[in-house]
Order: sequence, then C-alpha cells, then structure tokens
Amino acid sequence: MSRAPRKDGIDPVARSRARRRALQAVYAWQMSGSRVNDVIAQFAHEQAKEIADLEYFEDLVRGVDKHHNDLDEALAPFLDRDVEQVDPIERAVLRIAAYELRLRPDVPYRVVINEAIETVKRFGAEHGHTYVNGVLDHAAAAWRATEVQAPRSR
Repeated sequence: MSRAPRKDGIDPVARSRARRRALQAVYAWQMSGSRVNDVIAQFAHEQAKEIADLEYFEDLVRGVDKHHNDLDEALAPFLDRDVEQVDPIERAVLRIAAYELRLRPDVPYRVVINEAIETVKRFGAEHGHTYVNGVLDHAAAAWRATEVQAPRSR
C-alpha cells in the first residue's frame, strides 16, 4: 500500500525513523563521549539500510551536539532534577525534542511531543513517556505559546 506524498515533500514515516535513529545516536554520544561525526557515521550506515530521512537525522544529532548546553538550560525549569540525573534515554529524547521545539519551528509542536512520547515508549523505561510528556507539555506552552494557544483547525 503506497502513501500519497505530502505537498511539502516530507515523508512522516521517514522522519519518525530518523528520530528513532537520532535517539540512538544521541544516546551513544551521551554515553561514550565520542565525537558526533563518528557517531553519525556509525548510524548513517545503518540508516541507509532502511528508508529514513538521513538529512533530518543528521540535523537532529548535529543540532543537539551544537546546542546541548543551551537546550539543557532551557529544559531545566521544567525538570524536577538536574538534567544529568534524568534517565539517559529520556534525556536524549528531551534534548532532541527541545531542539525541534526551539530551533525547528517548521515542525508542529504536537508532532514533536507525540514523536518524543512514542520514541520513549519504544526505547525508554516503562513510565518514562509520562515524564517526557509532562516536561514537553510545559516547555511547548512556554516556547511556542502562540502555537499552543491557537485554536485547533479541523
């Protein structure tokens, strides 16, 4: 069954796969301290084997690497502990989602939050998605207030 392409050329399934790979890459980067180029190279090879948005994957991973201090500082008011004490999977998801919310206004906040929740459900702790959801709901309300408050079109 084939999907009709979106008018903007974005394949949501390929983007979801890119986010899952980005989570794995950011997690590996966090845990190993490896250079981001090495981590990207490792995961890009695997990425090419499945249909995914490689450009988006790289943007997410490089964006988190470049901005992680600012992202952590921006997330801090919404966390109940220091960012380094957050479970590594949840921390990686929060950093990726914070990057999208703050620096990728082209991605609707609802998409960012939903993708983050689904990714944590797949890779994180049993109830990690509820923590991530709460943090990102508050972050989106602060960072994208106009979008969050806008009436939902049907």
